[in-house]
Amino acid sequence: MAENRLEVLVGAVVVVVAAGFFVYAGQNTGLGSGPDTYPLKASFRSVQGITAGSDVKLAGVKVGTITSLTLNPTTYFADVVVDISKSVLLPTDSAILISSEGLLGGNFVELVPGGMPDNLAPGDEIEDTQGAVSLVQLLMKFVGGQADPATPAP
Repeated sequence: MAENRLEVLVGAVVVVVAAGFFVYAGQNTGLGSGPDTYPLKASFRSVQGITAGSDVKLAGVKVGTITSLTLNPTTYFADVVVDISKSVLLPTDSAILISSEGLLGGNFVELVPGGMPDNLAPGDEIEDTQGAVSLVQLLMKFVGGQADPATPAP
């Protein structure tokens, strides 16, 4: 009889821990986006290294997540929807860009606030975007010695 109680108790603990794990994972991947966030849109030439669930940071602090990535069949740009914390109010002239955490680190989306007095409303589009820069292309330019032909030689 005591053996059955112990098994039931251990089983209940496992179920509670598993439920806690799923709640934690959902919140950290953006699946738990709720009423404390608002959506903004942006279009990028390239979103290499970014997926749904990627972090959106402002001054190095996570303030949101990518919720949607789709290819626009008209412009051939990647249309992105980000959910931003309602506590972060961005001016209308803010910029959004894809940054790298270093040579071996992953990519994330970075917000650069502007200086306009008006703020972006839920569903607005951030016009000033900068897509991902390919490190391989930059290295190939450097190694190949491809300099800008308009730049005079020293």
